Amino acid sequence: MTDDTHTDPLERHVHGIGANRQQFIHQLLQVFLVGLTIGMMRTVVPALAESEFGVAEGSFMMLTAFVVAFGLVKGVLNFVAGRLAEQIGRKKVLLIGWLTAIPIPFMVLLAPSWSWIVAATVLLGVNQGLCWSMTQTAKMDITRADERGFTMGMNEFSGYLGVAVAGVITGYMALALGPRMGLFVFGVVVLVVAIILTLVAVRETRDWALAESARHASGRDTGPRARLPENVSEQPGTAEMFALMSWRDRRMAAFCQAGLVEKFVDALVWVFYPVFLHQQGLDLAAIGWVVGIYGFVWGGSQFVTGRLSDHVGRLWPIVWGMWLCGGGVALTLLGSGVLWWSFAAAVTGFGMALLYPNLSAAVADISHPEWRSSAIGIYRFWRDLGYGIGALCFGLVAHVTGAVNGGFWFVSIAMLLSGALVLWWGEETHPGLASR
Repeated sequence: MTDDTHTDPLERHVHGIGANRQQFIHQLLQVFLVGLTIGMMRTVVPALAESEFGVAEGSFMMLTAFVVAFGLVKGVLNFVAGRLAEQIGRKKVLLIGWLTAIPIPFMVLLAPSWSWIVAATVLLGVNQGLCWSMTQTAKMDITRADERGFTMGMNEFSGYLGVAVAGVITGYMALALGPRMGLFVFGVVVLVVAIILTLVAVRETRDWALAESARHASGRDTGPRARLPENVSEQPGTAEMFALMSWRDRRMAAFCQAGLVEKFVDALVWVFYPVFLHQQGLDLAAIGWVVGIYGFVWGGSQFVTGRLSDHVGRLWPIVWGMWLCGGGVALTLLGSGVLWWSFAAAVTGFGMALLYPNLSAAVADISHPEWRSSAIGIYRFWRDLGYGIGALCFGLVAHVTGAVNGGFWFVSIAMLLSGALVLWWGEETHPGLASR
């Protein structure tokens, strides 16, 4: 038996999906469970806000309060997770995220008022910010540069497949067990499975990032390199990283604003889709399927769209995704019936599939391995802040107009303008394609 303690660490930590297949699969399962956790709050809770939790009809700002809270908390925790993971490791941050979620199903079960749901959603934001960030960062650690599009596609495919599955299952469980007990049973099972698997199956991946950095420094990394931001310290501090991502590098700023605006769509689907469809007479099971189609198409298509960007680049899939997604939101209001709303949801979901994994892949492309976790965390901070800003804005529009329709039009126009800004400020970042 060989003692690999004396093995070159660059040889021990080989990058690539094939070389790390088992851990890659474990991380995919983790993000699926993360998706189940947020998905359980997306169909039943908004649709029953009035009857079950006492939110008055037409109280659009009260209705959006829980998503505003979620977005603000998740955005901040994404930022914290990225920096923390570089200090204590990815696995510990992941476990902390799961432990934070334990009270959520109990709070939903016992909630006497909507304020409890808002508080539960704050904890959900902490869970999502820590756990989803770590599944993404861990996969970036162990895969190669030419696999990043596929890796991000698979990560988001698994996560949003979980969101869609949870939306459908909890809709039926609410009808069978009652909304509170259905969510409680579902949530407890998911959390128990997630914590056990984190403890026994997930490995720490930070050493792969350090090995990649060592290869860069030693000149042993012979693959194509993207154009990294200039004039960055070897070990940039928090303030420097935040400035770099938010305005100093125009490409990073373009991707961060696109991430922020595209979350308007997901917040809309979370808050107003169930309300709109409920107002049109659909029951919880039917609402679960329409919202689920959005999630299924978004999740399933990323299996293809992430790999696509490894061949054609990131920029155009992002731009067309923004525009297609905005068009799908507008389509929701231009027809009626389950089939039409399902079609509009599918168009919206496919647009999200084009832009979503490729925004993260673009950020990873032009980030140094030693501060990639921070870069992804700051991008995710701006992106998930979009939940809060988007819900606040379209909640105000709906309040002023007196109907949810105004919120749909606001989000559609914002997506079209944001896509144009990516085209203006952004550039191709794929390491093998950027210089062609």
